[in-house]
Amino acid sequence: MAEHSPEQDILICEDLTKEFRYGPRGKIKALDAVTLRVARGEVTGLIGPDGAGKTTFIRLATGLFTPEAGSIIVLGIDVATDPQGVQSRVGYMPQRFGLYEDLTVEENLNLYADLHAIGADARAERYPKLMQMTGLGPFQRRLAGQLSGGMKQKLGLACTLLSTPDLLLLDEPTVGVDPLSRRELWEIVYRLVREQGLTVLLSTSYLDEAERCDTAVLLLRGKVLETGPPSKISSIAKGRTFRIDTPQSLKPRQLQANLANRGGVVDATLEGNHVRVVLAADVGPESGLFNGMSVNPVAPRFEDGFMTLVQAVGGPAGFAADSGGGKTKVVGPGPGPPVVSPAAAEGSGEPGWQSHRLVVEVHDLTRKFGSFIAVNNVTFRVHRGEIFGLLGPNGAGKSTTFRMLCGLLPASSGTLSVAGMDLRFARASARQRIGYVAQKFSLYGQLTVMENLDFFSGAYGLRGPGKRERIAWAIEQFDLRSRSGLPAGELPAGYKQRLAMACALMHQPEILFLDEPTSGVDPLARREFWQRIGALADEGVTVIVTTHFMEEAEYCDRMVIMVDGRVLAEGTPADIRGHARPAPGKEPAMEDAFIAIVEDYRATQKQLN
Repeated sequence: MAEHSPEQDILICEDLTKEFRYGPRGKIKALDAVTLRVARGEVTGLIGPDGAGKTTFIRLATGLFTPEAGSIIVLGIDVATDPQGVQSRVGYMPQRFGLYEDLTVEENLNLYADLHAIGADARAERYPKLMQMTGLGPFQRRLAGQLSGGMKQKLGLACTLLSTPDLLLLDEPTVGVDPLSRRELWEIVYRLVREQGLTVLLSTSYLDEAERCDTAVLLLRGKVLETGPPSKISSIAKGRTFRIDTPQSLKPRQLQANLANRGGVVDATLEGNHVRVVLAADVGPESGLFNGMSVNPVAPRFEDGFMTLVQAVGGPAGFAADSGGGKTKVVGPGPGPPVVSPAAAEGSGEPGWQSHRLVVEVHDLTRKFGSFIAVNNVTFRVHRGEIFGLLGPNGAGKSTTFRMLCGLLPASSGTLSVAGMDLRFARASARQRIGYVAQKFSLYGQLTVMENLDFFSGAYGLRGPGKRERIAWAIEQFDLRSRSGLPAGELPAGYKQRLAMACALMHQPEILFLDEPTSGVDPLARREFWQRIGALADEGVTVIVTTHFMEEAEYCDRMVIMVDGRVLAEGTPADIRGHARPAPGKEPAMEDAFIAIVEDYRATQKQLN
C-alpha cells in the first residue's frame, strides 16, 4: 500500500470488522479486520464478488452501520461516535439510486434539498448546474418512475450532489444501465474530481470500470486481497496472457468453453473472433494446450490480474461461498427426451433442415401504450440452438419485446410465431414450451430454494416421480444443495441467478428467454452463467437474451440493436463490430460499435427534429 499522510487521506480505517447474524445461531463476518486508506481527490474502487463486503464497507463509511471492532475515520470524524457529523458532509447513492418514483425529477430534488436544509438561494444556484451536467433539464416534470435506467442514475447522482459533499460514495452506480449511460456517468464523475477536487469511493462489478479508478481495492470474503493502482493489479498476469485464433470448425464461444475448462487455464474470455486466455504460472503456450492453434501474447489487463489473484488464493472455487463461482458443470437439458444439437442437425444433410430450425419469427411487431410506441415495426428470425441477443440502451423496447414473445403481453399489430405457434391465438400453449428469467429473477423471496423449485415445477405441470427427478437434477446441476433450506431473498446474487435458471428449466423448454440475467451479478458468476448457456444452446435449446454487458454480447450467434423501439442493426458479432469507430491502432470492440450506432441514430433524430 502506498504511504499517505493524514492530510492526504479522506478516509482511514483500521482493523474494521462487521458481523451479521442470521437464524437462531448463525453468524457471518461481512468485513474481517479491514485496514485501508482513501486518498483525497482520487477515485477509489471497491472490487470483488457478491458477498465480498463492498456494500457493507460503504454503509459503515456513511454511519448507517456500526462496526463490531476497529475504527473508521471519515473527514477526520470518528463515524461510530458522530455518524450525523459524517452524513452531513458526504453524499451517498445506494444501488437503486434512492429515488421516489412517484415524484417528478424536480420533486425528488426538492425532497433531498429539504432533507439537507438547502435554502431557496442555494437551490436556484445549484439546480441549473446539476440539470445541465446530467442533461435532465428538459425532464424536470417527468415522474422518476418513467425515466430510463440511465436517466434514473443521473437523477440519483444529482440528488446526491445537492449538498456539495466532500466525499461521494457510490454503491454499484452503473448496475442495470447501458454502455452509453455508463460512459456518461464516468465523464461526470471525473469532471467533478478534476474541477472540484471531489473524492469518490465506489463499488463496481464491472472489471473494465476498475481500470478507470486511481486506486483499486480487491475484497474477498470480507478481507482486502490487494490494493493499488490498476496497473499494479494488471502486472500480476504479466507474461501469462495470450490470444487464440478460433479454428474455422468452431464458433468462438465453443472454443472459449473448451479452453475455460482445461487444466492450467486460469481464465478464458471472448475477444472478438478470438479467445483471450490467462495461464497458470507453471504453464506456457508451448505446453500442448493449444496444439494446431495460432497463439499470440497480449498485454495483461486488470481483469487478467484479478483472475490470477483468485487463482492464487485457491482458484475460482474459493469464491463459491460468495458468488457461486468455480469450474462450471456442462448443463444440458437433463432427464427427458434427448435434444439433437443444431450442429448434428445441420450436418445430417436432411432436406429442409433450415426451415425446420426456425423457432421464432417476428414481422412488423408493434406495441403501443396509448400514443407512445414502445416497439415499432420490429422484424427478426431466430433458429433452433441459436443464442440471439436483443441489445439497446435503457428504454429501447427490449423488455416489451420480450414480454410479447413470452405471451405475457399482446402485440398491437404485426405477427409473431414462437415454437410454431401464432401468439395472437395461442399464447397459453406457447408458454408451455418456453422458459423465462425476468430481471431480478422473479423468485419468491420468502420461500426456500427447495420450495421455489417445488412451486415452479408444479406450476409447469410436473407431478410425481417426474417432478422429483427434475428437482433432484436442478439441485445437482446448479450446486444448490448447500443453500436448499435458505429463503431465496437471502441468497447472494449469483445463487439467485442459478435458482432462477433452474426454475425456468424445470419443464425442459425449447426456448429460453433471459432478460438482463447478469445485471448486478459479479464477474465470476457471469462467467459461470455463459458456460451454462453455451452448453444449453449446443444441446439444441434456443436462447434469447438481453444484456448491457457488451463483452457478453460476443457470446451471441446473432443479435439486433434496438433504439426507440426500432431495429437499427442486425447480424453476427463481427457484423455489429463493423459499425465501430475505434481509435487508431485499436481493434473494433462491441461497446464501441454499440455507442456508435446509438449516437449516429440520435444525431440523425436531432437533425430531423
